[in-house]
Amino acid sequence: MRGDDQALIVMDLEWTAWNGSRQRHWSAPGEEMEIVQIGAVKLANSAALEELDAFEILVRPRINPTLDSYFIDLTGITQDVLDRDGVDLKDALATFADFIGPVTACFGFGDELEPIATNCQLYGLADPFADCRCDDVRAVVMALLGVDWMPYSSDLPELMDFTPPGAMHQGLSDSRCVAEALRRARKASLF
Repeated sequence: MRGDDQALIVMDLEWTAWNGSRQRHWSAPGEEMEIVQIGAVKLANSAALEELDAFEILVRPRINPTLDSYFIDLTGITQDVLDRDGVDLKDALATFADFIGPVTACFGFGDELEPIATNCQLYGLADPFADCRCDDVRAVVMALLGVDWMPYSSDLPELMDFTPPGAMHQGLSDSRCVAEALRRARKASLF
């Protein structure tokens, strides 16, 4: 993955949420962490980590197909847009697999592949990324920032003083935030 000839994939997911669901660890009745959006950037494995390509797809949840107002307010993803542009998880994962190609590792602000595995199990689907890994880069970013607390990827523009690359709490924008943090970490020889 880190060879000079291979691209690096930075990914981020958005999943169903309700007011307090994070604190409850999605344990209330009916609270399933269903994927609603997959976003990713493909970066050149170079000193500048230039963006080569971008990916974003909306996914229609099966168990909770109606988005909660909390999720809509947080992400800006509306029910109308999801109904119009969303696809089934199986199709979204196949499209994402085509985007990343033969890469067997990616980077995320946490293990972004774990919710994919969970959703595949929940829906009875084969996990196309079962043999892949997602390297959690939060420790690298924390070291770069010199903090001992874990920020969210959507906090990075403010913490690192760069312009947000789009709407926060959306897969592609959050992926680009992490990519920018990794560029700065690479300059500091931390990544």
